[in-house]
Amino acid sequence: MREIQIVGAGAIGSLFGYLLHKAGLDVLLVARGKRLEDLKSGLRIDGLARDFVKVDVSDKPEEARITIFAVKSYDTENAVKNVKTRIALSIQNGIGNEDIISRYIDKVIGGVTSYAANIREGTVFYAGKGVTVIGNWKGCREEEVEEVAELLGKGMEIEVVDDVREAKWRKAAINAVINPLTAITGKRNGAILEELWKPAEILCEECECVLRDMKYDIDVRREVRKVAEMTANNRSSMLQDIERGKRTEIDFINGKFIEEGRKRGVDVKANELIYYLIKSIEGQK
Repeated sequence: MREIQIVGAGAIGSLFGYLLHKAGLDVLLVARGKRLEDLKSGLRIDGLARDFVKVDVSDKPEEARITIFAVKSYDTENAVKNVKTRIALSIQNGIGNEDIISRYIDKVIGGVTSYAANIREGTVFYAGKGVTVIGNWKGCREEEVEEVAELLGKGMEIEVVDDVREAKWRKAAINAVINPLTAITGKRNGAILEELWKPAEILCEECECVLRDMKYDIDVRREVRKVAEMTANNRSSMLQDIERGKRTEIDFINGKFIEEGRKRGVDVKANELIYYLIKSIEGQK
């Protein structure tokens, strides 16, 4: 049985794989297509670390003690169907992935990471060191969550929280502002603090109203400003998806705020506008 496998060896999945591999853990990266072929020759890292390591890679998951899901949200259902694992951990963007995983796996941990990475011509650019926040989503005892934290903590900064759902919604709110605005305009994240702050404020207020009705007291403006400052030179994942002609994760980010807002009678017209603009751009690719 594998110690750890990472399903979805894109930028962040590959970075996690690298950090855990360097910590001496038994790690399998599960990938497909061109990414699979690139990883067969090795994993190249640039940015905060410069390295080249040989890694175990496959196009199929194996039985594992811990499986980390890092696939795009819309691929979660297909990715989880054939996975046999003791514990699953999602580090994916958006809302709803853990619930999908929970249909197939009994023990599920939710996660949010502020580590940053991009892939440039097959090389993983380690853009930012952060922290990965995890907590029980379904079926895990406290000691099992701590066990996962201790294991992953050998390679990265890990924090265990009581309410990981709040952490997921906090990051979703940040992404609901930064990602679509940068994707529509083609700007780096720093533009949110400058020419894009007015529309950003409107989205911040709307997301905050939804969260408030959910009993989450989150200052979305402050969180967005902080992240936009820290990642000013980064191109958001949604912008990268648009540039590559790929489907975005808008359904699992702004789409979830629209879903919750409508259910709770909260006005979500700004999120709806952004949602349909992104959908229109996706349709042009």
